[in-house]
Amino acid sequence: MSLRLTDTDTTVAVGRRLASLLRAGDLVVLTGGLGAGKTTLTRGLGEGLGVRGAVTSPTFVIARVHPSLSGGPELVHVDAYRLGGTAELDDLDLDADLDAAVTVVEWGAGLVEGLADDRLEITLVADPATEERRLEARGVGSRWAGTDVEAHLQDEGGTP
Repeated sequence: MSLRLTDTDTTVAVGRRLASLLRAGDLVVLTGGLGAGKTTLTRGLGEGLGVRGAVTSPTFVIARVHPSLSGGPELVHVDAYRLGGTAELDDLDLDADLDAAVTVVEWGAGLVEGLADDRLEITLVADPATEERRLEARGVGSRWAGTDVEAHLQDEGGTP
């Protein structure tokens, strides 16, 4: 099953709903091509978590920390696209923040799985002819066992 995201507002709304599922220590790995909506989804997640600062692409700074404004977990937003491998990932010292934050890593597939036994893997695919995207979510590990993430991301009417 996958969710159909018809526009940017829908993607942000799904990110806000995703935030209600997340807690300190969660690792979210985002996969998708350029323009697939990874940062837009993370913007909604930041809104849902109630963090400080605008969530923008961390491509050139590699990682941004957004402290909570409400006493919840901070958001660590990482763009692994420019990282050359696990040695550069280790230099970020993400495992030091992992227990206290929600950590979202764009372009992290194949690179960050060793950070945590439990993680949420989200794939976004953009339709080049429209603004529409498709989202697929898969929980890995005991933290996500029995959780239908995609169903949770739909609103009361069953739409994203």
